Amino acid sequence: MKKTASSLFKTAVDRFVDFSHWLQEFTDVNPDVVKKVFVTLMVILLIWFVRTVVLRIAFQWVKNIKDRYQWRKISTYISVFLGILIIGRTWFEAFQSVVTFLGLLSAGLAIALKDPLVNLAGWAFILWRRPLEVGDRIQMGEHKGDVIDIRIFQFTLLEIGNWVDADQSTGRIIHIPNGKIFTEMQANYSKGFEYIWNEIPVLLTFESDWQKAKEILKEIVDANALHLTERAERKVRQAARRFLIFYTNLTPAVYTSVKESGVLLTIRYLCAPRDRRTSEQDIWEDILRAFADHDDIDFAYPTQRFYANYLEGEKGADPAGTAAPPDTSRTGLPKKTK
Repeated sequence: MKKTASSLFKTAVDRFVDFSHWLQEFTDVNPDVVKKVFVTLMVILLIWFVRTVVLRIAFQWVKNIKDRYQWRKISTYISVFLGILIIGRTWFEAFQSVVTFLGLLSAGLAIALKDPLVNLAGWAFILWRRPLEVGDRIQMGEHKGDVIDIRIFQFTLLEIGNWVDADQSTGRIIHIPNGKIFTEMQANYSKGFEYIWNEIPVLLTFESDWQKAKEILKEIVDANALHLTERAERKVRQAARRFLIFYTNLTPAVYTSVKESGVLLTIRYLCAPRDRRTSEQDIWEDILRAFADHDDIDFAYPTQRFYANYLEGEKGADPAGTAAPPDTSRTGLPKKTK
């Protein structure tokens, strides 16, 4: 005959009572302490079981990796908070009043645990104001990277840049204390506008047909980046509801300037933060293929140049190089005497 659930529970309780009496006789431990230990273990197991069940049910509906991460983090925070509250009420009578308990500890903790408390406040600020979230690309002080984790005392970046060009990943993981959110400069590539401006300088020789080259570059950048303009305009309108962002022209452009070595044509266009290197590669490959078909367009590079004024048609230049040599009669030396 199978035992019912109530009978099984009663049996477990009886065995626990017997075990507590045995433990008291063997170790002289107060039965009340044993009871509190048992309640603590049961609370931990129950909370863990409920969290596991909730996550399994949620993950049947949530497929996005970022959303699953948020479910895990939030369930962990709630579980820890409930565990501390219930176990604290079990062990400390003063925990009946949470405000009283925290008030007694706050003075000592403020001095002994200054940095952890600042990091804890930074964590609360991140959750409240959301200056950064998991998945954002940010720069914090000298460090840049993609946020891959946010914890109570620190958040983690997958580093970009440094010795790697064009904001590509280095493969290193950087842990930054949450307290830095109050003292360090922060730049977020992903919030607000969600696009960045990228520029590609193209330096041509003075003898090149720079006007033709400028038209070619404009066609290339339009083919690669013009499709982003409409989406970027929608993002600007959305960001303008929260930030004071004004952009009157979001279309790609080519600007002209003159440098020491030639004519500089600068391509300026919008791209997603993570597409900077690939977009630049596509544009440069199109430029190299296009310029290869035009003999009157040449890239400039550091050179040394000598000028022949007569051959270049400068007025007043000596045609045969017969100008009188410089006067060397006065050398500053004393004359010889006989």
